[in-house]
Amino acid sequence: MAEILIIGASIVDVLARPVSGEVFEIGSASMEDIRMSTGGDGLNEALILAKLGKKIRFETVVGRDFAGGLIIERCRKAGIEIADRQIRSDIPTGINIVLVDEEGERSFLTNPKGSLRRLTLQDIQMPFETDIKILCFASIFVFPEIKTAELVQIFSRAKKQGIIICADMTKRKYGETLEDMKEAFSYIDYLIPNIEEACLLTGEKDVECAAGKMICAGVKNVIIKCGKRGCFVKTAWESYRVPAKESVCCVDTTGAGDSFAAGFICALSEGKSLYECAKFANECGARAVQVTGATEWL
Repeated sequence: MAEILIIGASIVDVLARPVSGEVFEIGSASMEDIRMSTGGDGLNEALILAKLGKKIRFETVVGRDFAGGLIIERCRKAGIEIADRQIRSDIPTGINIVLVDEEGERSFLTNPKGSLRRLTLQDIQMPFETDIKILCFASIFVFPEIKTAELVQIFSRAKKQGIIICADMTKRKYGETLEDMKEAFSYIDYLIPNIEEACLLTGEKDVECAAGKMICAGVKNVIIKCGKRGCFVKTAWESYRVPAKESVCCVDTTGAGDSFAAGFICALSEGKSLYECAKFANECGARAVQVTGATEWL
């Protein structure tokens, strides 16, 4: 039985690197690397945790098509629990085109009609299995149909079962404020945004102030991903920085934040201290950026 439940998006990524704006002028260009892989915050975290030896259940939706078949096959080969009910005939599986520049930074082409943003509360099986110890909602703000009220339903159900709640974020989509998210955030034990996401939501320009506001909103522990600068950790009684690994050659940042989150959750599931969890998360993120693709570093 699974010990960790991941709720989030699953798609197929087609990555090309290194891409420059010149391709739009000359019509075609030779790439150093072009590949197809699975992606999406939830699937990335689930696969990484499975590769790290954890038993995972994954709640997502995919289409009943070729791309969806690739995702389901990869999950099942990795030993990730995923149900037939999560395969839907009414939507196509999301496919992202990922353009990676010379510095490893990404630009995305996405299909708004695909499965990427189609998860709803009704797609998530509750109550949760009794063996689940940690639930991670892989990205707040990804799904238009899962807003604060729906998050409260998910998180309150998990709390009733004694489950630890983790959550990641993307950038807010519709001008949401910290006040809008306060009720849902009050259930979260570990919130893992990046610095841009945290500052945009809180209206702050400083990572320490942004983290402080999230703690005041009810989050128990805030871990903010700061890229090359490692991460910043804030609780009600302490705050500190955990430096990034040195001498890392960045090839592709795709999935680096998901690798960070998965590393954190992995260490958390093993009873490690908050500092140790953040340190291992940094190590996973650093390993991820050194290869092309979101989960190929393991």
